[in-house]
Amino acid sequence: MTDNVRSLLNLINEDIRNMDLEMEPSELYEPIRYILDLGGKRLRPLLALLSYSLYQTDPERIVGIATGIEVFHNFTLMHDDIMDEAPLRRGKPTVHKKWNERIGILSGDVMLVKAYERLEQVEDHKIVQVLRAFNLCASEVCKGQQVDMNFEKKEQVSEEAYLEMIRQKTAVLLGFSMELGAILADAPENHQSLLKQFGVNIGLGFQLKDDLLDVYGDQEKFGKQVGGDIISNKKTYLLTKALELASGELKNELKQWLAKSDFIKEEKVKAVTNIYDQLRIKEKTEFKINQYFLSAYQALNQLDQDQQQLAELRSYAGYLTHRDR
Repeated sequence: MTDNVRSLLNLINEDIRNMDLEMEPSELYEPIRYILDLGGKRLRPLLALLSYSLYQTDPERIVGIATGIEVFHNFTLMHDDIMDEAPLRRGKPTVHKKWNERIGILSGDVMLVKAYERLEQVEDHKIVQVLRAFNLCASEVCKGQQVDMNFEKKEQVSEEAYLEMIRQKTAVLLGFSMELGAILADAPENHQSLLKQFGVNIGLGFQLKDDLLDVYGDQEKFGKQVGGDIISNKKTYLLTKALELASGELKNELKQWLAKSDFIKEEKVKAVTNIYDQLRIKEKTEFKINQYFLSAYQALNQLDQDQQQLAELRSYAGYLTHRDR
């Protein structure tokens, strides 16, 4: 991670720390401060600032708008954790576990309002374009979450259907982050489109990496329960590929584990991971991740911007590819 990226992250974190959330009733606002203080990579606002910095030299001017994306992202996490009954977020109890589900729902609603308040800072002649792009993105995120929940009722989903779901649920917000920075920087329209493509491809690779780390990551570094997706039979890229590729006794064993309602968690995680190992699912997932990051680089290669700044974006994408949390 470069000094410039660290500097931008400091800008983002300082802006989030200075958000005015000292309000009553405390039960409504404390969960917002809590989830924002859990940290995270601040990936989305950082991408917006990096995109903006390809054309302008004053990223601090738009940091308040960029952090609106982080507020929106954490709103989706707060509600997703309730729907997924997730116990941990970044190694700490989720909001609905620390408080309760009703507080989590209502605090999340306020976060959505706060995200729009931050987008109000966009200049008047760009506000319509930004809001249209954001609303389209936010609608897709909600669609993706619903499709993800629909997958829970299906025995098997196709690789194509799974990838489209994560494009909506995760990748489009990274695409919007890049697009937002480009719009605010007065980048040419074709550059806005290419940077959005970069963000979407990074988002697809990023989510697949999350799927991989859920099985093969270090829980202390990853910040979530490792094996949680296996325990809950969550449709991930790894499970989708395993169901596609498994045959004979191996497929029967996998389906038996998926059908069990009474099991020892550690035993199930170990058994399903062993099936993944036999099918070389880890290697296949890593190959798919690299394909998406390569597509992202190809979009960048079509820009005629400063090569040093483009190299910084490539470097940060490489960091995301090889992250362990």
